[in-house]
Amino acid sequence: MTTADQQPPSGSRQRIDKWLFFARILKSRTLAQERVSAGHVKVNGASVRQPSHLVKVGDRLEIALERRNLVVIVLKSGERRGPYEEARQLYDDLTPPQPERITLLEQAMRHTGSGRPTKKERRAIDRLRPDEP
Repeated sequence: MTTADQQPPSGSRQRIDKWLFFARILKSRTLAQERVSAGHVKVNGASVRQPSHLVKVGDRLEIALERRNLVVIVLKSGERRGPYEEARQLYDDLTPPQPERITLLEQAMRHTGSGRPTKKERRAIDRLRPDEP
C-alpha cells in the first residue's frame, strides 16, 4: 500500500469531496465534486469551488442539496465510507428544522368556508337569501 492510498490520520485535514462521501452526505465522490465545483458548499461562510479544498475538525459546512440545505460541524475526518452509524459520528448536524410540507392531497382538499363554495354550500346560501323579484 503506497502513501497515496492511505487515509489521513484522525484529526488532520481531508479533501472536502472525500469527507462528504465518507460522511454519507452525498452518494459518491463524483457527486460531491460536482456539488463543490458548482458552488453549493460553503466552509466557514466562504464559498468553496475546489473539491481538493481541505477541511479540518471544527469547520462549519453549509451544503445545498437538491431538496434541503444542511449545516454541519466537522467533528473528525473520515477513514472510510462505513455504515450510517459510523458516518454520523463524523459531524454534528445543526440544520434548522424544515417547515412542515403540505402534501398534494392536503393541498387539493379545501377547508370548509375557504375559497369558492361548493354546489351544496351554494344551495344552502340561496335558501337563506330572500326571494328576489
